[in-house]
Amino acid sequence: MEEEALDYVLVPLGLFVLGTYHVWLLITVLRHPIRTVIGLNAQSRHQWVLSMMSDPLKNGVLAVQTIRNNIMASTLLATTAITLSSLISVFVSSTSNSGNTSKLIYGNKTATLSSIKYFSILLCFLVAFLCNVQSIRYYAHVSFLATVPTWQGRKDCIEYVARNLNRGSYFWSLGLRAFYFSFPLFLWIFGPIPMFACSCVISCVLYFLDTTTSFTRHLHSHSIKEVKTDNDLESLGQLS
Repeated sequence: MEEEALDYVLVPLGLFVLGTYHVWLLITVLRHPIRTVIGLNAQSRHQWVLSMMSDPLKNGVLAVQTIRNNIMASTLLATTAITLSSLISVFVSSTSNSGNTSKLIYGNKTATLSSIKYFSILLCFLVAFLCNVQSIRYYAHVSFLATVPTWQGRKDCIEYVARNLNRGSYFWSLGLRAFYFSFPLFLWIFGPIPMFACSCVISCVLYFLDTTTSFTRHLHSHSIKEVKTDNDLESLGQLS
């Protein structure tokens, strides 16, 4: 195969590997959420909101501090993403003016394809920035909702707070996925072969990071049963 044709074969193949894995992950999260870390954490956050809002006057400080830590993590990722976007923009403008191409690149070295490479990385970091900003928005909203004492015992309000907290976490996960996706796009600068290899490696690594073990599922189900039992005992005590 000619050197210029590698980009038109290996790059779509690497994107297909990443896309196929994330389609499988989305289907698994929707149908069997407990088999994935995303679904398991969503259920854990739901139980956390129930326990925090059972007594907001007592647990309000702990809830706000926990959400503040998540806001700080999202702020750090958003700042990193927008900073990298600015650096890439400056680098692209300086490279286009010089017009030099590195000898380390094995593949198509045309100026149009180089612009597509840098634009894809820039778009990836911009998506990460927007997702983390949305995550901060939901976390900040939940920090107010979780400490409202008049919502104690109202299941519909607690469910609304839990949904907003999970939405903030989902946006944070999407922003982190954008950072993961930027690695093969960055290696695409050095040629399609490193990009394809990185796509396969990241898919394998993410599989072990996203799936849960039987021990984790058993521990989680056991803790949920204990929380439900405690809630039932509290409700019986209030009725008596």
